[in-house]
Amino acid sequence: MSEFAWEGEVAPTSQSEPQSGHESGPDSHPKPAARQAGLTLSADDFSALEQRILRAVEVVRRERENRAAAEERAARAEAELREQAPLKEQLEKELHALRAERDQVRQRVERLLGQLDALAL
Repeated sequence: MSEFAWEGEVAPTSQSEPQSGHESGPDSHPKPAARQAGLTLSADDFSALEQRILRAVEVVRRERENRAAAEERAARAEAELREQAPLKEQLEKELHALRAERDQVRQRVERLLGQLDALAL
């Protein structure tokens, strides 16, 4: 059950606790009257608990906002990627064409250099 009880309440005890006033050793539980004094929730304890709960709520709120912002950024990035895909394909085709043209120019230059060498002999 709960670790704390309101003032004036006694926290419920388990059935394994001794009911007599005699303590049976170091593992024995305190009497209900002694437990009441130790488990009452003071105003300071309640205030501290309230502050912890408020901080936890704030953390959850911020994390939800951050998650929503991250999901929005991811959606924008995916949309931009879809927009850029045709441009990427076009640039890849152009690159392939330029490389083919470069190879053709290299072959022509090598052929011309070979003809110049043949003339020089």
